[in-house]
Amino acid sequence: MTLSYADASVAAELLESALKLDPGYPAAHAYLAFCHQLRFVHDGRFDEVDKLSGIRHARAAIASDVDDATALAVAAITVAHLENNFDASLDAIERALSHNASCAAALFFGGEILAWKGESAAAMAYAQRALRLSPFDPLAYAAYIAMATAAIHEDRYDDAAALFGKAAQANPGHGMFLLAQASSLALAGRLDEARPIWAEGLKLEPEFRVRTLLEVGLIPSIFNKLARGHRMLGVRE
Repeated sequence: MTLSYADASVAAELLESALKLDPGYPAAHAYLAFCHQLRFVHDGRFDEVDKLSGIRHARAAIASDVDDATALAVAAITVAHLENNFDASLDAIERALSHNASCAAALFFGGEILAWKGESAAAMAYAQRALRLSPFDPLAYAAYIAMATAAIHEDRYDDAAALFGKAAQANPGHGMFLLAQASSLALAGRLDEARPIWAEGLKLEPEFRVRTLLEVGLIPSIFNKLARGHRMLGVRE
């Protein structure tokens, strides 16, 4: 899933039409949840309608008897982002992998969720396995995010900066990865390198603020470090 914020609104309309034809279609619920999550995180308004709709559609997909591993993985990452419920999201990832042990989406997103939870070793294992299975996958950015977040958790800020940079290269439409790279560089004491990357990221994510980090579900120990780097660069609260 590499939808931009603008794409998400177009896709949401099509998915809503699909659900009018088949209200029980789990994949449509999962992808519509993902669209709501993108809109909630990236437009700067933190619209509760998007948040609640995203959770409702993600939960509908998970509650179904779907055997579509990718749909379950997409629903899982949305529950992690919007509900910050790691247990429910990881249960959905495990269920996805029980249907398809080689589902790249489940491994990519599972690694990301584990990293946010602070389980660095497990996150690295998932991310590395996902990249071995599908090295050119559009979701490869999620593996780099997982590994970068694990590096932040372990105070390896230079490594984190390099990995967030790889995430940005893999998914250049999302400025948040550039902003995370800039924060990591700031934490590593490389402010001169961080500032132009920060400026580039803000062009793509003009509504970014510290609150965004809280909303996506980072545990406090990781949030506090990334927030400190962002504040060094002048982020809004």
